Amino acid sequence: QTQLVESGGGLVQPGGSLRLSCAASGFTLDYYAIGWFRQAPGKEREGVSYIRRSDGATFYSDSMKGRVTLSRDNAKNTVYLQMNSLKPDDTGVYYCAATNMATMDPDDYHYWGQGTQVTVSS
Repeated sequence: QTQLVESGGGLVQPGGSLRLSCAASGFTLDYYAIGWFRQAPGKEREGVSYIRRSDGATFYSDSMKGRVTLSRDNAKNTVYLQMNSLKPDDTGVYYCAATNMATMDPDDYHYWGQGTQVTVSS
């Protein structure tokens, strides 16, 4: 069974950090591009970051560039998103997803996790 499971969300104060995890089962993560997305209340889902399948290169959205780092641990079949200097606008549900394309467009992703809530508030 192909499954992605996110964890690591929670409540954090502005300026704080969180590390999200995305664990895969039923398939090997490094055979796919893996993306992180977020969806704030009343807004469309948007791309945050993805790692390209072919060479492991990472890409980031303009809104989070410099504040997030995506990494992959092939031995654990897990991808991580380290988020620093968090702002209230970063609040939302964060999802990881897999695709066989090189893209950060959520419409091109096939497999999705259930999401993890991130709330940035004082």
